[in-house]
Amino acid sequence: MNQIGFGTLDDNLHGKVALVTGGSRGIGEAACRALAAKGAAVAVHYRTNQDLAEQAVERIRQAGGAAHAFNADLSDPDAAGRLVADVVTHWGRLDILVNNAAEMHTARVVNLSDADWDRILSVNLSAVFRCARAALPGMLERGWGRIISVTSQAAYNGSVSHAHYATAKAGLAGFTYSLAKEVAAAGITVNMVAPGRILTDMIAEEASRREAEWLAQIPMGRYGQPEEVASAIAFLSSEAARYITGATIHVNGGQLMS
Repeated sequence: MNQIGFGTLDDNLHGKVALVTGGSRGIGEAACRALAAKGAAVAVHYRTNQDLAEQAVERIRQAGGAAHAFNADLSDPDAAGRLVADVVTHWGRLDILVNNAAEMHTARVVNLSDADWDRILSVNLSAVFRCARAALPGMLERGWGRIISVTSQAAYNGSVSHAHYATAKAGLAGFTYSLAKEVAAAGITVNMVAPGRILTDMIAEEASRREAEWLAQIPMGRYGQPEEVASAIAFLSSEAARYITGATIHVNGGQLMS
């Protein structure tokens, strides 16, 4: 049996290219910085706010990393393929796919329209499938790849007024486990990171309003930071995590235990 000595599996990502969807802010932006810090060239995807994306790119470049911004509306079924193709055209390859882009919409089921249901599932679930499908041929050809999807505690506990969001995030589990089995022998790992209450712009207002209630549900007694989720993403992207696939890393301060 071959023995793997400590120190042979590092987290160096030099020579790799990573695409982070929804990479212009919050967890996505932190993931872009974390991957770039380990040497990856990073494609920062955005949908509407080019200024934020360019700011994220500039921060990475100022720190000595390589980054470029790419635009796509992932609710468009054809956009994922174009996005991956643009990244490959720019850098010649795509090794790491981080499916982070997400949309949130608040409505109880009785008031939820077909259009809102379809859009949330399209962005939060179907786009993951489409991005992975587009990225896989190159990964299979090289015999190396990382696909990491950002899910949510809502996938495990549900969420009042967010049934469509929770359903999409739960669907990521079935997709991740199935794809992980399909491509494991080809040197490609497929995993998820499940953040708890992470202090980003998306939840900042509600987090302030419901602080006492929400913090009581978190054994650590504080909100998480985007960088703490990004660290898990960067680890799963690395060679140090090469024997981990079909797994979920929960970054939630113990919230799932509550």
